[in-house]
Amino acid sequence: MKVLIVDDDPAALEVATIRLAKEPVDILCAEGGVLGLEMAHREHPDLILLDLDMPDMSGFDVCHALKTDRDLCMTPVLFLAGSAAAEDKIQGLDLGAVDYIAKPFDAFELRARVRAALRTKYLQDLLIEHAHLDPLTGLPNRRMLMERLQGEWARIERHGGQLSFIRADLDHFKWVNNHYGRETGDCVLQEVARIFAQQCRKTDLPSRCGGEEFAIVVPDEKAADAADLADRCRRKIAEAGIQVKDQTVMTTASFGIADSTGVDTPESLMKLADKALGQAKSNGCNRVEIEQPLPTANAENRQS
Repeated sequence: MKVLIVDDDPAALEVATIRLAKEPVDILCAEGGVLGLEMAHREHPDLILLDLDMPDMSGFDVCHALKTDRDLCMTPVLFLAGSAAAEDKIQGLDLGAVDYIAKPFDAFELRARVRAALRTKYLQDLLIEHAHLDPLTGLPNRRMLMERLQGEWARIERHGGQLSFIRADLDHFKWVNNHYGRETGDCVLQEVARIFAQQCRKTDLPSRCGGEEFAIVVPDEKAADAADLADRCRRKIAEAGIQVKDQTVMTTASFGIADSTGVDTPESLMKLADKALGQAKSNGCNRVEIEQPLPTANAENRQS
């Protein structure tokens, strides 16, 4: 983990660095608030020790800039203060700082407060990570899927290129749950998720959207290429023979695919993939279908 120390006094930076030398962290130093902000943007530290009284930019101003920055707002700030005035503490805490340390530093107190702040940061990161993961399968959840889809759409809006979206649904999964029980159904979902993760590239994003529904964001590929990925997944699922206790459970999945050609919004892309999935179900299940509209003027302009 990275700890950034921001102070206009080189001697104070040296003392803090020495006090934290035995901690399992990478220590970064910045002389002054302006340099501190620049380094925070560049290094994305896990904790910032921030001097309150600096001539170029006060600690309060630096903290305000950090807490209003989308990329840095969750980084904990621990103020270094020569005085322990109650009004300063209140103002700093109101700005979002997590703690204060009085100068001159007590070595044991400094290390203890830094450890506590880093533990909190670790747990915070863990909660954020799990907020984006499906607890049963470990795949990204719908929230992360939508964030990634929006991000990829913004990328092709700026730079052009292709984007495909795969929608998948296990066939007759309600029967699996009713016949074998929900515990067995959960094992099936976990195995299907493993197959998706195994077959996807690092740049793809497989996700579980809920129930027996899955989706994959496939950057830089047309629908025909994404169909190859979908068909690999389809075949692996059909061949899996998922072993649960003393029984083998067979299942299949249907897939619908669309790409960004002729599409104006990510929501429209998803609807097209949903339509293709409906066709796959209507045509007998355990198959891959592609839905691609004719290009519209707006979409042509966007991709040119």
